[in-house]
Amino acid sequence: MAKTAKKSSPRTPPRQRPMPPNPPTAPSKELHVFPNPAPERDYVIQFQIPEFTCLCPLTGQPDFAHFTIDMIADGLCVELKSLKMYMWSFRDEGAFHEKVTNDILGKIVETTAPRFARITARWYVRGGIYTNVVAEHRKKGWKPEPLVVLPQHATERGLPT
Repeated sequence: MAKTAKKSSPRTPPRQRPMPPNPPTAPSKELHVFPNPAPERDYVIQFQIPEFTCLCPLTGQPDFAHFTIDMIADGLCVELKSLKMYMWSFRDEGAFHEKVTNDILGKIVETTAPRFARITARWYVRGGIYTNVVAEHRKKGWKPEPLVVLPQHATERGLPT
C-alpha cells in the first residue's frame, strides 16, 4: 500500500518581541548616589557581586571574581543599578587583580566619601592559584564603635527533639 505524502502547511514565523521603549542598559563608568537616610549612625551596607568579569591583561582571557563591598556611608550611598553598570564596565578591559580591586575602591571613595569601605575580591582559580585581594579605606579621624558581642542562643523550632 502506497503512503500518501502529507502536504506541509506554510509555517508561521515566530513572533518577535517588540523593541522596548527604553533600550537595554549599557556599562558605565559613572556611579550615582543618594543621600544617606541615617547619617547619624554607623551601619554597614554590603554589596555582593558574584559575577564580576574582566580580562587578563597578558592573555586576554576572561578572569572571574566574587566581589564583596562593605561600607559605612557618611553623607552619600551608592545607587545599586549604577553600581551594577559600573562593575559591568570592566568586562572588556584588561586589568591585574590588584589594580582593578583598588580602582573600584578608589571610585567608591571618590564618589561617596564613606567613613569606611572595604573591598574583598575573591578571584577564581587561574594556573592552580586562587587570589584574594582586600583593599580598604578609612576616613581620616573616623573611629569605629566598639564591637558589641551578644550571647548566642540555639534556634527554637517549637518542636521537641
